[in-house]
Amino acid sequence: MSKQKKQGSKVNRQIAGVHLTSKIWQTFVAVLGVTFGVSMYIFMNSFMNGVNATQDDLAFSTLAHVRIYNDDEVRTYDPVNDVFQEANTLVNLRNRKSIQYTEGIKNTSRIISIVEKQPEVAGVTPQLNFSVFFRNGSKKINGSISGVDVLGENELFGIADKVVEGDWNELETRKSGIILGKVLAQKLNVNVGDNVNVMTPEGVSKNYEVLGLIETSVKDIDKSRAYLNITTARQLQGENFDYSSDIQLNLNDKDRTAEIVRRLEPLVPYQVESWQTANQQMVAGSQLRNIIAIAVSLTILIVAGFGIYNIMNMTINEKIREIAILKAMGFSGKDILRIFLTQATVIGFVGGITGVGLGYGISSLVHRIPFKIAGLSTLPISYQLQDFVAALAFGIATTLLAGYLPARKASKIDPVVIIRG
Repeated sequence: MSKQKKQGSKVNRQIAGVHLTSKIWQTFVAVLGVTFGVSMYIFMNSFMNGVNATQDDLAFSTLAHVRIYNDDEVRTYDPVNDVFQEANTLVNLRNRKSIQYTEGIKNTSRIISIVEKQPEVAGVTPQLNFSVFFRNGSKKINGSISGVDVLGENELFGIADKVVEGDWNELETRKSGIILGKVLAQKLNVNVGDNVNVMTPEGVSKNYEVLGLIETSVKDIDKSRAYLNITTARQLQGENFDYSSDIQLNLNDKDRTAEIVRRLEPLVPYQVESWQTANQQMVAGSQLRNIIAIAVSLTILIVAGFGIYNIMNMTINEKIREIAILKAMGFSGKDILRIFLTQATVIGFVGGITGVGLGYGISSLVHRIPFKIAGLSTLPISYQLQDFVAALAFGIATTLLAGYLPARKASKIDPVVIIRG
């Protein structure tokens, strides 16, 4: 850059500085508009990220990313057609019945070995779920048993952290023990160390010692579910050592289930279902919240941009004679454009940086507001670096666009027409 151009740029910046400081209130309002837009963008996205993360934590405390199970599907196979294949054969069937050929997963170890070979899988565990009656004295409550691999269940769902009394790991060594939902234990009037009777729909009954109480964020689970070691659950059900009703698996990325489901379906003779397929309402709710947050944030930034446009337009109208004099003195249209774009850049940068700090401050304050529901203690907030970068970039870009339009108008002013009046 030549010395003359450097000198010209310096003069342009000095003029822009004079414009910014001569009307300090207008400059302050313009900066405030950008600050407000950027801070609200950061707050809204941090709040929505927190809500989505909390919802995921609550949902995936009991829900796996992919579930393998044996559905009670209706088979269309008819052996009569294989025996009587001649045409015009009349067959008379009486008292025809549907027969269930398989129930549950009888070769759990083989299925798990197939699943574990997939590189996306972070963890896998079998479950044996069935309905039972819990009894203590005259009290009889309908509920369900979840027979689990103690270590695998904790690896997938972090369930040991939800045990409020007793120790989850005792279930691994004490096969005669049971862990009850906290509300279920209250209804049965039993505590840790007491015995509780479990009876299956087939009439098999057995007593278990209560090893612990569990409290999740899902009330239905707390008041109806109990956990047994899967070996004990198989014995109670009279099933073989490799039997299960479900195989649960988590992935490294919970949103990339489609590929693993497509790959496992031809390898596994059971239903393979992703959490998105089983919980479409949850997926729709999360996506709608994200859309609303982005729409609100962008609206705030665009409104702030219009405010800046109006302020820049007013500044140019007020300084129209000064601009004409500058052009008469030899300033080109590009110089005028640079002067006002410099003003817009300063407003956007100062407002953006201030907005980032204000947005973080507002989010931190909201994160301290008590909110004691479903295991939460305060309103959820989750910070993501890309939100701060996007807010700052979009705030500066909006300000530059809002400043460019009136600056372009100023660069085309004819000084002769303005000075003559």
